[in-house]
Amino acid sequence: MAEELEMEFQAPEISSVSYTGDDIVTLDWKDHIRRRPGMYIGKLGDGTTSDDGIYVLLKEVLDNAIDEYMMGFGKQVEVDVTEHSVRVRDYGRGIPLDKVLDVSSKMNTGAKYDSKAFKKSVGLNGVGIKAVNALSNSFIIESCRDGECKRIIYTHGDVVEDCAVAATDLPNGTMVEFVPDADIFRDFRYRDEFIIPLLKNYTFLNVGLAIIFNGKRFISRNGLADLLKENMTKEQLYPLIHLKGEDIEVAITHSNQYGEEYYSFVNGQHTTQGGTHLTAFKESASRTIKEFFGRNFEYADIRNGMVAAVSIKVEEPVFESQTKTKLGSRDMGPDGPTVAKFISDFIKKELDNYLHRNKEVADRMLSKIQESERDRKAMAGVTKQARERAKKVNLNNSKLRDCQIHFNDVKGDDALKDATSIFITEGDSAAGSITKIRDVHTQAVFSLRGKPLNTFGLTRKVVYENEEFNLLQAALNIEDGIDSLRYNKVIIATDADVDGMHIRLLLLTFFLQFFPDLIKKGHVYVLQTPLFRVRNKKTVKRGKKSAGNEEVYYCYSDEERLSAIERLGENAEITRFKGLGEISPDEFRGFIGPDIRLDRVSLRKEDAVGSLLEFYMVKNTPDRQLFILENLVIEDDSQIL
Repeated sequence: MAEELEMEFQAPEISSVSYTGDDIVTLDWKDHIRRRPGMYIGKLGDGTTSDDGIYVLLKEVLDNAIDEYMMGFGKQVEVDVTEHSVRVRDYGRGIPLDKVLDVSSKMNTGAKYDSKAFKKSVGLNGVGIKAVNALSNSFIIESCRDGECKRIIYTHGDVVEDCAVAATDLPNGTMVEFVPDADIFRDFRYRDEFIIPLLKNYTFLNVGLAIIFNGKRFISRNGLADLLKENMTKEQLYPLIHLKGEDIEVAITHSNQYGEEYYSFVNGQHTTQGGTHLTAFKESASRTIKEFFGRNFEYADIRNGMVAAVSIKVEEPVFESQTKTKLGSRDMGPDGPTVAKFISDFIKKELDNYLHRNKEVADRMLSKIQESERDRKAMAGVTKQARERAKKVNLNNSKLRDCQIHFNDVKGDDALKDATSIFITEGDSAAGSITKIRDVHTQAVFSLRGKPLNTFGLTRKVVYENEEFNLLQAALNIEDGIDSLRYNKVIIATDADVDGMHIRLLLLTFFLQFFPDLIKKGHVYVLQTPLFRVRNKKTVKRGKKSAGNEEVYYCYSDEERLSAIERLGENAEITRFKGLGEISPDEFRGFIGPDIRLDRVSLRKEDAVGSLLEFYMVKNTPDRQLFILENLVIEDDSQIL
């Protein structure tokens, strides 16, 4: 025993690696940004999701233009975006010409520290535009002010050309043009589907501001009311309650959907993760409505089906990360009230007054709350039993192979937060392959048993009565809403055959029916897996491992398969993957790693999802039978696909 203790407490072996003054390095500002881009813009990405770094770069430039408008200068911003470049031109005051170099290349330099002109702006740390500069192959900034113009051209943050001040007849304002560094943002491409909602939000939050995007004009006259009408996918039950005050704007309604749906903003920044202001809004709105009706309603019943937006302006806001997706500020400003008190006082007065003045709205709201209350009470027994069953099931050994880091546990590290994910697989074989090679820190696996239930047209009660869905919602931790969601990405990983597609559709129906905000917030994805493997059969026969892209190609479409065959010629050996369970763990490693291919599931008003689900998911109808017959694809005489 003494020998064991002695061994346990032996001093660690002294390293032979030297440690001298030469090991102490001071990085140049741009080198630090380029080595640690995640500290400044969150994750990198290639533009396939809305929070990828290339969109953060665009936002950093846009925020400066919007700040000018908020201060009363310039009513129009021009935004021109190609797949790989961005140009933003505002018509504000223009950067003081003698400071153009400083604001674009010197850290912690800006007008937003103690200047009242920017006391309620988004960017307060003097970092944003410098990060864009350092992370771009090409960065051009030009300021026009009172008949003079200053232009500077950079590459990777280094000055290429510092033009002298010259006379100009261009109107006042600032122009920034940049091309993100393709070595940092690999295979990136800007996509309009993510840019347009971003620009529309800017117009909703700045009534009267016109943004011209690639020649198309966006403008809002009704602020947050326009925002809700743009984003709601189900009909509102009563006219929007639209309330405005100094430094605050709120829009509220209810719809016949499960769960809650919120859009929150601070100084024009879309705080997708909420924060102190959203927490205060939900609390004060629930309390005010409860007190107005004089009933002992539960807050969950009041907020079920609620769709709302809240925007506030805060002096010197504090966010939980550089990408500003969650407000951490407790106070409205150095000398102002707390965020909670400011919002509570406004909601208590304005919402209460509105409900007193609009009896029809109040009556319809009351009916919705009572309906939610009845549904909850009807499910009380079922819910209790389901929760007990979920607790008894040992998820870690049966359905869920959990990861170590969870979405809402991560603070400040946007890249790590984004990486948290769960794969929903069909069967144990696919789950086993993914489990063996996943990142145990951030990737969990949930295994389905057979085809899930078709939930279209059913009530929430079915979620608790059905074992698969009960355990799935327990694994995701979304029973009481997605505020406690444990994974950023909920990834449906099914086979690319008819059965796999059916399971995928059944899962999407489940989420659309009962957790639509999970999809609207961009958390649901479909995993792309290869249909074919094409490899050099000579290499295989020699027993050699693949030497890279010259030897093995994983193909996600017939086009990619044909291209691979053309490259390998007569040496091509083709394998058709019929299911995920057939793919070895070693091969799977590349499909769920850094190069993972995901399709994000979106939900927009124009999707008309209600009618789509009704067409495809109700019991068989003559219309659907006709549709199937008209769209059959006959591959040969013996097989119909």
